[in-house]
Amino acid sequence: MRLGVLDVGSNTVHFLVVDAHPGAAPLPAYSHKAELRLAELLEENGAISEAGVERLVSMVASSLRVAEDKGVVDLLPFATSAVREAANGEEVLRRVADETGVALTVLSGQDEARLTFLAVRRWFGWSSGRLLNLDIGGGSLEVACGIDEQPDVATSLPLGAGRLTSRLPGEVADPGDLRELRRHIRAEIAGTVGDLTRLGPPDHAVATSKTFKQLARMTGAAPEGAGVRVPRRLTRAGLSAWLPRLAAMTPGERAQIPGVSPGRARQLLAGALVADAAMDLFGLEELDICPWALREGIILRRLDTMDGHESRTAIEA
Repeated sequence: MRLGVLDVGSNTVHFLVVDAHPGAAPLPAYSHKAELRLAELLEENGAISEAGVERLVSMVASSLRVAEDKGVVDLLPFATSAVREAANGEEVLRRVADETGVALTVLSGQDEARLTFLAVRRWFGWSSGRLLNLDIGGGSLEVACGIDEQPDVATSLPLGAGRLTSRLPGEVADPGDLRELRRHIRAEIAGTVGDLTRLGPPDHAVATSKTFKQLARMTGAAPEGAGVRVPRRLTRAGLSAWLPRLAAMTPGERAQIPGVSPGRARQLLAGALVADAAMDLFGLEELDICPWALREGIILRRLDTMDGHESRTAIEA
């Protein structure tokens, strides 16, 4: 079956075409994406601007054309924190549905954490034992931990790299703004530490998302071109050494760092502060980077429902 996953995120709208069937890893066939940065296209009242809505509608429409051209038979469209938390979120959903015919499913923060955790568990397997996963998006930080495919703890915090970047105006971060943002991030994360420590220390700590991938590449991990199966890791020591340098750079200078895309260079400092705080407060010296994340979790859950139906049919026959 050829599936199309339409991911309306806070930074990027990504339409991924995959070839998939139950019991096998989904294979990417085509990628169509645009960095709309919806989390940054907000008006003072928290609504996504008209320009942002128009760009979203246009991207969804173009994704449908790609789906038709590529032979997609099942479309899985969803939206995350940017639409979920927008003051005009319901209106945005209606506009998209009226103008494109696509009904976006809005995931809760906990759903994001759970589905991403599922993808990470399937990638690394049961040998990981108690698994902890961190995911920094544009609008939120997801944290999930557990020993099964469904995490025992799954939470979402408003600590996305795009959201927090608005607290650091100017080309170079003001030291006072930086200290205040650091305090805010750590206070938010500290409130979740007790929930995780009650579970015991994780056997395997993992990170997903573009932000973590870029931080790992910045600190010496293999480039994307080396392939998805090459092990990649982010160490707290390496990240801490880079933080003062990132704070002193302009977005243009950050964009020159290998592995950092120009569209995300402005957000990199805020993302690094979140990653550093999470690793510190959760007592993590290193994180393995997982190439699978939320989109793969959506696909795997869809395949699980197909597999269950087919198994029941076979038994009944």
